[in-house]
Amino acid sequence: MSQLKKKISKLIREATEILNASGSLSQEMNSAADNEYYNDNIAPLIRKSGAEGCVLLKNEGTLPLKSDDVVSVFGRCQINWFCVGYGSGGDVQAPYKVNLLEALRKTDVKLNEKLAGYYEKWCSVPKNVPDEGFWGHWPMCYDEMPLSAAMVSYAAIESNKAIFVIGRASGEDRENKLTKGSYYLTDVEEKNLRLVCDRFKEVVVIMDCGNVIDMSWVEKYDSITAVLYAWQCGQESGNSAADILTGRINPSGKLSDTIARYYDDYPSAANFGKLRFNNYAEDIYVGYRYFETFAKEEVLYPFGFGLSYTEFSFKSHDFIYADGKIGFSVDVTNIGSVSGKETVQVYVSAPQGKLGKAARSLVAFEKTKLLEPGETQTVDFEISEYEISSYDDEGKTGYQSCYVLEKGNYVFYVGASVRADKTAGSISVDKTKRIQRLEEVCSVADPFKRLVAFQNGKRFIPAYEMLKKGKRSLHERILDNIPHQIGYKGDMGYKLSDVKSGRISLDEFISQLGSEELEALTRGHGTMQSSYGVIGNAGAFGGITDKLTDFGVSAMITTDGPSGIRIKHHTSLIPCGTALGCTWNKELVSELFEKIAAELEYHKIDVLLSPGMNIHRNPLCGRNFEYYSEDPVLSGEIAAAAVKGIQSRGASACPKHFACNNQEVNRNRNDSRVSERALREIYLKGFEIVVKKAKPMNIMTSYNKINGVWSHYNYDLVTTVLRDEWGYEGNVITDWWMRKAVSPEFPQIRDNAYRVRAQVDVLMPGNMNRNAKGYVSDGTLLETLGSFCGITRAELERTARNVLSFVLKRMN
Repeated sequence: MSQLKKKISKLIREATEILNASGSLSQEMNSAADNEYYNDNIAPLIRKSGAEGCVLLKNEGTLPLKSDDVVSVFGRCQINWFCVGYGSGGDVQAPYKVNLLEALRKTDVKLNEKLAGYYEKWCSVPKNVPDEGFWGHWPMCYDEMPLSAAMVSYAAIESNKAIFVIGRASGEDRENKLTKGSYYLTDVEEKNLRLVCDRFKEVVVIMDCGNVIDMSWVEKYDSITAVLYAWQCGQESGNSAADILTGRINPSGKLSDTIARYYDDYPSAANFGKLRFNNYAEDIYVGYRYFETFAKEEVLYPFGFGLSYTEFSFKSHDFIYADGKIGFSVDVTNIGSVSGKETVQVYVSAPQGKLGKAARSLVAFEKTKLLEPGETQTVDFEISEYEISSYDDEGKTGYQSCYVLEKGNYVFYVGASVRADKTAGSISVDKTKRIQRLEEVCSVADPFKRLVAFQNGKRFIPAYEMLKKGKRSLHERILDNIPHQIGYKGDMGYKLSDVKSGRISLDEFISQLGSEELEALTRGHGTMQSSYGVIGNAGAFGGITDKLTDFGVSAMITTDGPSGIRIKHHTSLIPCGTALGCTWNKELVSELFEKIAAELEYHKIDVLLSPGMNIHRNPLCGRNFEYYSEDPVLSGEIAAAAVKGIQSRGASACPKHFACNNQEVNRNRNDSRVSERALREIYLKGFEIVVKKAKPMNIMTSYNKINGVWSHYNYDLVTTVLRDEWGYEGNVITDWWMRKAVSPEFPQIRDNAYRVRAQVDVLMPGNMNRNAKGYVSDGTLLETLGSFCGITRAELERTARNVLSFVLKRMN
């Protein structure tokens, strides 16, 4: 009977997989799924998180709205609000979405309802209903309703304040563009804004955007008296923005990116969006590190900036430097008249030395609790020498491939933005010292000129120097680290549960597995929407064959998820990554994802493909909305908070995309050419923080190359850095599908063997060919098994150990 059940189950799985892959599941099944929503009272937390992510950039007393204000709201996005971006990071079936107009109507704000009604009528006309497009071709904005001078003049008679909403959408597999309707305002938006600003003395502009766009137009209009960057805050977006506008919540969001005056001011502007490769010529001078060093005057709104309806003072004390650590405390006092929260940001100004440094670098931050007027909170900091050291990739200090603390004075500033002017203290280093010796990794194969700084008095002068070509050979290092083989002993009747109970070791269990079982553990089930899991899942790995199931290995179900769980059920749509980054609130982010963990548990999902944590290298990157910041420390700390929340009930987070996935154009082939110093200090640092502080059980590699080597084949990235240097003990999976390649170190192996040798454990969703139905083996893993320099059983066993260790953690 048990064999018959297995055969029936297998037939059902195969039939379901064919239906899922072809997208022909019955409408009845989809409808039934859509009506199901596991809640766990998450809505108030989504609303609060969104409000804390909103950043008040300007306020001349216009906000919060007063009880006697009458407000005219302009812009179609008050109704057609963008709650999230498009693609795998935003395609969540939310149970509802609250727009701004709906939210404001639930408050005491007096609205110009005639104008609101006109917008509602216009938006409902079939030709004006938004076209959501299709994959990679989603709208970047919606066509705006043109205003007439008479309409705006009448609104100005009816009301004393105006709200002007601007909406933009970002998406996966495409970039934002330097065109009107994407990075720039459309002609209609410009005309509408001019009409409103000419007739109202107080105009509040609300930015419903996932990315930073051009904001230079703010300086044109004196009547723009308030600007709120509301981002895209999920299903509670309208309520979050309304809470700030009405003062129900005091704004405490801080920019996670610098907003420059013009696009060409960004240091990566000349080296972004190219098809074959991008030279990361700005080197470590990403975002504010560039502007605060070389071009402060080009900044409209600095990194870490955000206004409040109250004011705070900072007082540092008890500064101490001992045993390689810097410690001090900061008293934060609410000196205003309403309660509020503040973020204490700590920056270091390091000596230029031989390496050159950014004028300021974020090293720590903490957000206060809600402080009542007159209330003080003391925030304590402890910072290690490692956290303020710099990486010497060319031996300028005499310590090549080392983190060093160069001699000179290190000054610590505290305050509410990168422009903080309160000194907490300073340390003096008499002699350059090595902090940590490491291996040369991801060597530059095609040298280019990188930006460096030279100090001239109080000014920093930008210059460029040619990088040296890397010399490191991986061949011998890889051979020296081939693991010890357990060996094949045949089926001894052990189940994985015997390992869980302590009856046998994991190695003893693995010794039962033949080559076919070991191969199956290195890849997913074959396609997305695996029949092993909830409908709409991203794929399965682990126990995905009958033989592995017989051994007691369960299938591990994955789902997309930076902004919620992407399946064919209603699930919670939470604020986008940038909005969460702008909260600067680690505890709140962790609490939010604890609620998502409950949804994962309910839907029996093992891996949430989240958080997305690539650096905002350029404001045009299509997936910036999924990511947190231009700064690695802020990115790493917020991501660590997300991981802790996701993993609070036993499921796994999966930080991505490791690493340098900083553009979407040609992302499967593009080469991110970057110095080892910038790679370590900027693009890997956030991942390092999340690995060391939160211990994710899975990590996803990126599509792109790094200095000529695809991340899913990158031994330096995944073995040398991630596992050996950082001590990562988890599972590594590819992003969905990968490129074919032959190993340059071992030309005998290619594709899946090349990947497994790098310790990228699992190919997801399982096929090399994304158009294949079911699993189709390409044969590249086992074709060289046992041959000279071919893949070894020991390497397959190592991958099995990584995968099964995770499966064991998911067993009850």
